[in-house]
Amino acid sequence: MTTAEQPTITENSAQTFRTPNESVRPANDAACLVYIYPTGPNMGTRYALNGIPVFIGRQEDCAVRNIDNSVSRYHAKIVRGTDGEYTVTDLNSTNGTFVNNHRKQDGALRDGDYLRIGNCIYRFLAGGNIEAEYHEEIYRLTVLDALTQIHNRRYLTEFLEREITRSHRHNRSLAVVMFDIDHFKAINDNHGHLIGDMTLRELATRVKAIIRQDELLARYGGEEFAVVLPETDLAEARAIAERIREVTQKHPFAFNGVSYTVTVSLGGAVTRSSAQHATTEIIAQADANLYKAKLAGRNQSVVS
Repeated sequence: MTTAEQPTITENSAQTFRTPNESVRPANDAACLVYIYPTGPNMGTRYALNGIPVFIGRQEDCAVRNIDNSVSRYHAKIVRGTDGEYTVTDLNSTNGTFVNNHRKQDGALRDGDYLRIGNCIYRFLAGGNIEAEYHEEIYRLTVLDALTQIHNRRYLTEFLEREITRSHRHNRSLAVVMFDIDHFKAINDNHGHLIGDMTLRELATRVKAIIRQDELLARYGGEEFAVVLPETDLAEARAIAERIREVTQKHPFAFNGVSYTVTVSLGGAVTRSSAQHATTEIIAQADANLYKAKLAGRNQSVVS
């Protein structure tokens, strides 16, 4: 999510819900869904849940209406049981219902779970203080990419500016590695955007596992990612770029019965510890090297 794509904080306009052919009843704040992906004007919208079945779908009488083409007319419903627990049921949808990336026909919802309806993602909140949790989620949307759950471009820029200043002050090098998925359009065209989204999420998970705590992995935009590596010289940056490339292609990606190979191309730039660099300058250099890796045949890294 770029700076220009900050979430619009909105409430569900009705704040009351109905099932098909059922009259409208008042809602309460026992639990709620928060729309978090894809980005757009509805991002951050909160849908309160209560004791009656809540339907999600494209149909006008759905309490949680979503007109995205990946969503079925009546896609899923959420019901609160007598024990107070919430359950989601898929209504024979075309693209499935997923809880934390696991496809479900029926599945329990726990506080903080991610609910995917087609290509769209909601966050389920049912904690002791829904209002506080909601505002915390809105803050998360300003610094995290909702799909991959890593930091977004806005946070990347702020983090990199601080690290450039710190590296110059302490006379230490700094590296930035940019990478993106080779032939990502073909993945979307051959397997659909749902698998394309899950590819981005799985890639972020793999790379995050090899990034140290003081380093930053962020989604730069589309299928492009960036890693900021404080106190890292040229040899170390090249080694880390190769680790990212290897961890991506080492094992096939698999989702919903589909298995496929993914590779990435990488470009890196390392600052001179004695010079003050602009954020845009180091990103531009890393991006230029990424372009060189693409021209050289992809599935390789160029770091300078």
